[in-house]
Amino acid sequence: MIKLFITDLDGCVTDPFITPDWKAFSKIRQLNLNSQSDPNIPPLTICTGRPMPYAEAMAQILGIRIPFLFESGGGMYDVEQNILTWTPELTADRKRDVEEIKAWNKEHIIPKYNSTIPEFAKFTDIGIINQNSEVIYEIRDICKEFIAEYYPHFEVHHTEVSVNIILSKANKGEGIKMICKHFGYSLDEVAYIGDSSGDIPGLSIVKLPFAPSNATDQVKAVSTALRGKSTDGVLEAYHKIIEYNLNY
Repeated sequence: MIKLFITDLDGCVTDPFITPDWKAFSKIRQLNLNSQSDPNIPPLTICTGRPMPYAEAMAQILGIRIPFLFESGGGMYDVEQNILTWTPELTADRKRDVEEIKAWNKEHIIPKYNSTIPEFAKFTDIGIINQNSEVIYEIRDICKEFIAEYYPHFEVHHTEVSVNIILSKANKGEGIKMICKHFGYSLDEVAYIGDSSGDIPGLSIVKLPFAPSNATDQVKAVSTALRGKSTDGVLEAYHKIIEYNLNY
């Protein structure tokens, strides 16, 4: 039985830089609220590469009151207890690496590409944002070469609008393991939906992996591909999970 449904944010619950599909969004929120009284509906939580403040705001809107993951697997926040749990991989050496990569990004990436900004408020990793996908692909390639040469404990992922440089041992797969340990769930009791390369470590380990129609081909290859795009895809996945539990 699926006891926990985890969703990515950008490209799943929402699309970056545009107003959410409030109709589908509200239906997801209502299913999450209904999970409090219906055992066939698993509660919803978040695993996102975004920083904690954004993830917290989205959790509030979705009615999520259980711990959620942010900065991929870098941190977990329990809103009820007001407790932050950081990955044990963020040692003093890795913190120094993060600051060095941020400084390199500020000096060599941000000034080179117009309309490129760092993802503010990040603690365990480095985010770079540009709304032009072609620019993102170019930045991704530069970052991959740089990180591979100088920072072996890190890896590079990307979406259509962002590049994320994260601790290899704090990816979304490790984050999902951390939240499962918190709840005492096995990975066979978890469903996850994601759309980009950073989601693959999580999708590869859960019982029910899902991909919205806008997901990359690599993500669809390790997931159940859905008809719905973004928010509609998350809603579709939620209903499939409930159906799975009813037939369990």
